[in-house]
Amino acid sequence: MPYLESIRVFTRTVELGSITAGGRDNRLTPAVASNRIRELEERLGVRLFNRTTRKLTPTEVGRAYYETAKRVLEAIEESEAAVASFSLQPKGALMVTTPLGIGRRIVAPLIPAFHAAFPGIEVRLRLSDRKVDYLAEGVDVAFALGTLEDSSLKMRTIADCERVLVAAPAYVAEHGTPETPHDLIAQNHNCLLLRFPGSREYYWTFATHDGPLKITPHGAFDADEADILTDWALQGAGIANRPRFEVAGHLASGALVPLLPGTPPLPIRFACLYPHRRLQDPKVQAFIPWMTERCRQRLKELLAPGEQVLTGTDTR
Repeated sequence: MPYLESIRVFTRTVELGSITAGGRDNRLTPAVASNRIRELEERLGVRLFNRTTRKLTPTEVGRAYYETAKRVLEAIEESEAAVASFSLQPKGALMVTTPLGIGRRIVAPLIPAFHAAFPGIEVRLRLSDRKVDYLAEGVDVAFALGTLEDSSLKMRTIADCERVLVAAPAYVAEHGTPETPHDLIAQNHNCLLLRFPGSREYYWTFATHDGPLKITPHGAFDADEADILTDWALQGAGIANRPRFEVAGHLASGALVPLLPGTPPLPIRFACLYPHRRLQDPKVQAFIPWMTERCRQRLKELLAPGEQVLTGTDTR
């Protein structure tokens, strides 16, 4: 249905800010996506976008059309989901996002097996450590590490993952071993930080006998990709605060050593998030329980023998 495809390309172009991105999201080349937009404008008899060499923005009528078109697409998706609920095999595309670390180590390796179990579902996996606007980007299911702040989303907890402060033996030999969280500041340790626009991780919280202790670490450099922090720590550049499953291999080999074992960082929640309106979508209903159980198993495989996965509890 070219007309429906044109509407889908148009809405994603508005949301992503470019025809190329809108087309890519619908598995179309830039040329085909551009043609779909042009055909839609010709059909409607209006200009939907203001175009310059640097920017693409919807016109006033384009913005109004977007609001209506979005509701139409949502209604079609709900209708298809209602029909699919009578089928033994859910069908359709599922947009899934995940941070890079858990995406590479846990989620992505499981996708082929999920597709084998549910061949009618096309999984479109997007990996990024940046903050994602789940609703604006049309995400069906998001994997996340950290505190959930968006109350418009439902959450299925997978595990509460232990965190550990790590550094290379060479760094400890040169800069000393902190004995308390306060030593990270007092001894001017170079803390390796995950920072990006919208990030709230500008502090580390430790479990102490007196309760949680929050400190604001300092470092000479930071990154917006978590695996880079591990790489820097391996090079002896500083101290990183990482989920244990992501550095378990380096700890086992001795390439990294744990710090402050008596006052470890608080665990971080690993969860599946999904919009309320997706509750009845058979694709989501199939994906979340299947992935939740296997993600927990994958976590166990990544941890050292004897270490446990904390399943945690849902907060809503």
